[in-house]
Amino acid sequence: MSDTAGAARKPLWTHLYVQVIAAIALGALIGHVWPATGEALKPLGDAFIKLVKMIIAPVIFLTVTTGIAHMRDLGKAGGTAVKAFAYFIAVSSLALVVGLIVANTVHPGWAMAAVDPATLDVAKVTGYAEKAHDLTIVGFLMDVIPSSVAGAFAEGNILQVLFFAIPFGIALAMIGEKGRPVLQVLDSAAQAFFRLVAIFMRAAPIGAFGAFAFTIGKYGIQSVASLAGLVATFYITSILFVLVVLGAIAALNGFSILKLIRYLKEELLLVLGTSSSEAALPSLLEKMERAGAAKPVVGLVVPTGYSFNLDGTNIYMTLAALFIAQAMRIDLTLEQQLLLLGVAMLSSKGAAGVTGAGFITLAATLQVVPTVPLAGMTLILGIDRFMSECRALTNFVGNAVASLVVARWEGQLDRGKLRLALDGGPAPLAGKPVEADAD
Repeated sequence: MSDTAGAARKPLWTHLYVQVIAAIALGALIGHVWPATGEALKPLGDAFIKLVKMIIAPVIFLTVTTGIAHMRDLGKAGGTAVKAFAYFIAVSSLALVVGLIVANTVHPGWAMAAVDPATLDVAKVTGYAEKAHDLTIVGFLMDVIPSSVAGAFAEGNILQVLFFAIPFGIALAMIGEKGRPVLQVLDSAAQAFFRLVAIFMRAAPIGAFGAFAFTIGKYGIQSVASLAGLVATFYITSILFVLVVLGAIAALNGFSILKLIRYLKEELLLVLGTSSSEAALPSLLEKMERAGAAKPVVGLVVPTGYSFNLDGTNIYMTLAALFIAQAMRIDLTLEQQLLLLGVAMLSSKGAAGVTGAGFITLAATLQVVPTVPLAGMTLILGIDRFMSECRALTNFVGNAVASLVVARWEGQLDRGKLRLALDGGPAPLAGKPVEADAD
């Protein structure tokens, strides 16, 4: 009996994506009908995210280290990194431009009654403004370099783990046969951790249930109504960005964005339920490798993309900044808008690994245009949680696309595996290429 036939006979309710959908729906219902109960369920979502974050650092370390150590040509690792960052800069900058164009075309802020800056409570966003001062090159470098190897793993900082994993993998590759025993141990540990990921994912419906019940219970659907124009504009813009921009990039590289989304449906539903793309990071690493992208490429592109390739966050930053200005009836000149764009490009990279990066980088961006009061951020503070799901989903899809594109550029994409994965076929055996990439 084939894997496909076996999967077809499984009852629908046993599929993880069905369980997550049901959990999100039940969580939304409880949060709406019994708000206090919904808020009280927050620990369920928090516990699941902590469970996943607990294994993110070792999964990234093992994936990156073993991937690089298995490379025969270490120059390829450097080439992969250069191509990945070129992709990140180009596509994330395009996302910022898209947000700017949409804000100037739709003018979502003008739908609101004019807001008097004097009536806004700046204390609500003071904390974000203070954190925004840390988004400097020096602050960024201090955040990337860990004080100790153990500290990088203890804090779960993705960039710090990468900072150690990449040179360690290179060192293993350089010592050749002497490093083989260590590499074999790390390979075995990687398999064990990915099996652990599969075990933890069974708790995904519980996490999604608690997180979504809390969101609806605390903020309520009605909190979206007054700012529905901004929320709708952001969601529609993000969807079009994924389907049109990322869809075009995918098509040019030989795969369908819609099939990729279907392939990642379980992870996307998990991101939707928890408002955290990190919750699905370990699973994304495994699925991209299963879809034919070489392990070294996946190990470099996906973790760095989580910090530097934030398409959804970038759309949000320029769109939200202009929304605030429009709501206060402040006309920004083309020069001021281009200044916002330039600062957003830099601050979005400097916020890598910073909790609440979207709101913090927005604070940093607004501070370069004194005519727009920072207190204006309070206008969207209440609905930011509802937009975080869309940011996380767009970021997640963007990094999935990036890993396949860079793998294809590197000639490290197995077309046969990719076709099987996206068409819903059985997963091929590890290490057994179905059809080599001819690029």
